[in-house]
Amino acid sequence: MEVFQVYPMLGYVFATLLGLVFGSFANVVIARLPRMLELQWRKECAESFTELQEHNEEEPRTRFNLAYPASHCPSCGHRIRWYENIPLLSYLFLRGKCSACKTKISMQYPIVEVLSGLLALAAVLHFGFSYVGLAYAVLLYCLLILTMIDRQTMLLPDQITLPLLWLGLLLSISILPVSPVDALIGAAAGYLFLWSVFWAFKLITGKEGMGYGDFKLLAVIGAWLGWQALPLVILLSSLVGAVYGIGLIVLHLHEHSKPMPFGPFLAIAGGIALFYAQPIYQWYWSWVI
Repeated sequence: MEVFQVYPMLGYVFATLLGLVFGSFANVVIARLPRMLELQWRKECAESFTELQEHNEEEPRTRFNLAYPASHCPSCGHRIRWYENIPLLSYLFLRGKCSACKTKISMQYPIVEVLSGLLALAAVLHFGFSYVGLAYAVLLYCLLILTMIDRQTMLLPDQITLPLLWLGLLLSISILPVSPVDALIGAAAGYLFLWSVFWAFKLITGKEGMGYGDFKLLAVIGAWLGWQALPLVILLSSLVGAVYGIGLIVLHLHEHSKPMPFGPFLAIAGGIALFYAQPIYQWYWSWVI
């Protein structure tokens, strides 16, 4: 930390490179965690209901987790060599194609790596080379992973949201610029607000408007930013979600009856509030008064 404070440019480069490296791992989590959860749910169902046992036996018995099998091309199975797995550079060197079968590599991989690097850089630029900057870099990193998973699968895994919630509460004791009381109130208020909206909508329409993962994600944001940030996060997420959804419907890119994940909008709003909550609130009150 002291070296980076003396030579800040070195710290910025280091934070960006570290973000790129973790962005590569984020792609693994985004691709594999939903599949791991699906396999676990099928196994639990097979153990609970005998009529599913026959189907379960048809499932592959090979080990599958974040570390195994090794990274490979989903089209031809080509095992990714170490020099083909360098964040961003390998994608550019391979021209976005598998070295074996020449199948195009999804743009998601370099996009996630770049975003991860930029978010890490933004955290240290705003909060400095400190434990606070490192903590909020972790928060932004996890929000990026949750955004991509929810966008693709409509899931916000407890394996990420719950540890992140408890971590935020613990860090509020001595590291985060949020008091433990504000963090605790923020976590409870974030969860209960969307929980109330969920049940009000269900009682009125008979339909479920969102998932429980959204409650937990807003609780995470409340724990890390404090209850004071929640009004802004709720307003921004609703506004961005409405504009985005209406835009897709107008352009005929999304069916009106098809559900849309709300987690990405909460994550984006949380990121905006992290950096700009105070100036936005100051501007609002100066304009109102």
